[in-house]
Parts: sequence; C-alpha cells; structure tokens
Amino acid sequence: MRLRSVELELPDVGQAADFLSGVWGLVAAGKSKETQFFRGSGTHPYILSITKSSTPAVSAITFSGSADEVGKLGRPNTSYDMPGGGKGLEIRGPEAQNYRFIVESSPVAALSDKDKPIQLTHAVLNSADQEASERFAVEKLGFIVSDRTAHMRFLRCNRKHHCVAYAKSALPSLNHIAFEMKDVDAVMRGIARMREAGYEAVWGPGRHGPGNNVFGYFIAPWGGVIEYTAEVSEVGDDYRVGTPEDWKWPPGRIDHWGLSKKDTAKTGPAEQVLRFKAAS
Repeated sequence: MRLRSVELELPDVGQAADFLSGVWGLVAAGKSKETQFFRGSGTHPYILSITKSSTPAVSAITFSGSADEVGKLGRPNTSYDMPGGGKGLEIRGPEAQNYRFIVESSPVAALSDKDKPIQLTHAVLNSADQEASERFAVEKLGFIVSDRTAHMRFLRCNRKHHCVAYAKSALPSLNHIAFEMKDVDAVMRGIARMREAGYEAVWGPGRHGPGNNVFGYFIAPWGGVIEYTAEVSEVGDDYRVGTPEDWKWPPGRIDHWGLSKKDTAKTGPAEQVLRFKAAS
C-alpha cells in the first residue's frame, strides 16, 4: 500500500494550478470536468487534485495498493475518473476523515528532473481525538504505529516511517501535505526557489525527530501548509514504537539540527484552513 494523492477543493483553482505547475514543481496531468490533476516525477499518474469549490476542503486522502490489499478493506465498487483510472472504495474515519483506496493502476514513466517533487510521502491530519483516529487507522485500515510524541501519532502503511500522522488539535483538519524530494540538496534548492518567488519558509530548514526527515514548510496560495521533505526513514517489523519520553527536545530546540524556528502565528491558522468535506 502507498499514499497516492490528496484531493482538494479550492475557490481559486487557477491561482493554485499556476503555483503548483510553476514554482512548486508539479506537472499538469490532465483534467476531468471541474478537476485538475498534477503529478510528480515518480510513477504515480497523479499526486494532487484540485476541484473548484466555494469553500476550501479536503475531499479525500487517497492510497493505492494491489487488488488483494484493497480487497481486504472492502469491495472496490466505485470507478474514479482520474489519470490511470481504477476502482476503489472510500472509508470514513471517526472525525469525518475520508480515506480512499484505489486498486493500483499501471505506473507512468518517471521523469528525470532532480528538482521536482517525486511523490507524496505523508499527510498530517489534525485530530481532536487522537486515540480514536489512531485506533481506527490500525484496526480498520491496517496501518501500523511507528511513533507517538506528546503532540503527534505517526503511522505507516509500508516501510516508510509514516504515511499519515495525527496532530493534537481542537478540531479535525488537514495539517499539511508533504512532498518528497530526491535528497537534502533538492529540498534546499526548493526552499531557495520558493524564497526567490516571494514565499518565505514558515518552518525550516531542519531535520525532524520521528522519521528523521529533512523539511521546509510553506503556506500555499490557498492558505494551507505544504512541505518539501527528503530522507524519511524506512523501518521494519522490529521497529520499537517511540513514546513521548523518547521524543523530548532540549529547551529552545524543536528538531535535530537545532536551527529551525516555526512561525506559529502563520502556521496555526493555516493548519485549520482545509476541513474534510462532509459526506454527500
């Protein structure tokens, strides 16, 4: 199973499309009615979709896997009009999260561009009930807990340290989307490219504790938080689940390098912009 894409609904899709296919580095991957799709340099047909809507929202967090993997979750009885096509199903979480699971389609050819995002590596979701969301992801979706901190729960669906995480919050929303880059240099070049385009990092560069990944966070034109990241740890079945006691930083430090400062005055509101769309 792999995290495949995030499906967003936005008021100004033109502005978002220009940003995504411009400075952020994605590639337009087609349209379907009101929806535009964007791919990375990896083999997924697309990794982000945007649909015109009067209110910003998340319509789904999409995963892809084999027919057997998806079949274990339920009958894939819905056909989706998207690049690569595919049948799947949707499962609602305890806080209205919408998880979509698609039977893996044929991969597209990878692009040889070291400065483009490759794929999504994780989506962090704000949660008012982390216990319920974690339990649901383990018992219903088959995910595995990697680490728990005082603020977050990290879960994986393959060897990558986390595909989804739940951040403690007063209400459920999309905290941020993480785009995987080739390496640390690609992350740093991405941060520089964004700065030159007028987008200052709101957190980073730095290296996280859980997952050990390098990061740089920005606020996108639609108001939500997006991340360039690289070097996310891979773990096996013998990985010991970390506890809040394992992930305490010295005073004044919030990552391994000890250099980063998080602009919480900007990230706090931005992490609440995208709520999950209500079931129709």
